[in-house]
Amino acid sequence: MLRCLELASSASGYTAPNPMVGAIVVCDGRIIGEGFHQRYGEPHAEANAINSVSDRELLKRSTLYVNLEPCMHQGKTPPCVNLIIESGIPRVVTGSEDPNPLMAGKGIAKLRTAGVHVTDNVLKEECERLNIRFMTFHRKKRPYIVLKWAQTADGFIDMERDKNIIGRPAWITGWYEQTLVHKWRAQEQAVMVGTNTAIADNPMLNIRRWHGRQPLRITLDRQMRLHPSLHLFDQSQPTLIFTEKPQADPKYATVKFDENLAQNILNELYNRKIISVFIEGGARLLQTFIDAGLWDEARIFTGACTFGTGVKAPVSFFFR
Repeated sequence: MLRCLELASSASGYTAPNPMVGAIVVCDGRIIGEGFHQRYGEPHAEANAINSVSDRELLKRSTLYVNLEPCMHQGKTPPCVNLIIESGIPRVVTGSEDPNPLMAGKGIAKLRTAGVHVTDNVLKEECERLNIRFMTFHRKKRPYIVLKWAQTADGFIDMERDKNIIGRPAWITGWYEQTLVHKWRAQEQAVMVGTNTAIADNPMLNIRRWHGRQPLRITLDRQMRLHPSLHLFDQSQPTLIFTEKPQADPKYATVKFDENLAQNILNELYNRKIISVFIEGGARLLQTFIDAGLWDEARIFTGACTFGTGVKAPVSFFFR
């Protein structure tokens, strides 16, 4: 199962909204086939593992290990449960149950009905942790939320801006930390900033110092203040903008900017099958999600520099 997890993690950032899954085929104590779900829309781990076995007769006395319950519904690829049964594999070991309502134990049940011996929940905690974004999406009906900001030693995330520094961020961290942020972006399906951050920093919100699939860029523009010259509008990658008044342009989504703003945003992202969001600022947007209790991780850099005055870092009793 540890090998399954190792294989599955190879596709980090490429499978969303699907989970990361790895599978191996073992016969007489030896791995004779392995595979993983490499990219959304492509064959699943079980199919890749089974199809990698050169001698198909060995499948009839083999065990398939997979870190997530095999699927039994028709999506972009055929049901893996059917392939397992047709291959004659007599035993399957799974790591965790698929929380997707289309599954939720149905795949395991079908295997058992077909006479396949199934051992489930092996290294369950580790398997669920690997796919915590997928698990959160289906169990809580919202994306997995990662908050990130950098703050000075005296507790500010930005200095007082004037017209001469608009479009240039006030860096608190260095090259290493900025590269790490690009790696983190590659692991999430979407990256979000608030209106003021989009205007003041003019961020690209892309992956330049790492490798991976470019995330969906998300921002807010309640009063349509964003200028079309901003990087967010450069069409280099998809952008989604939340606003209050309906717009004909499909890159805009209409939500209510009320006391439930955070939940309203997450409801729309859930409907769009966005399973994780990396929120990079600014302070007001971060605080909105903190106050609503709608977040899962917070990654905070504290630099050695001081601003003396400026925009205060978000606050919560969780971080004191």
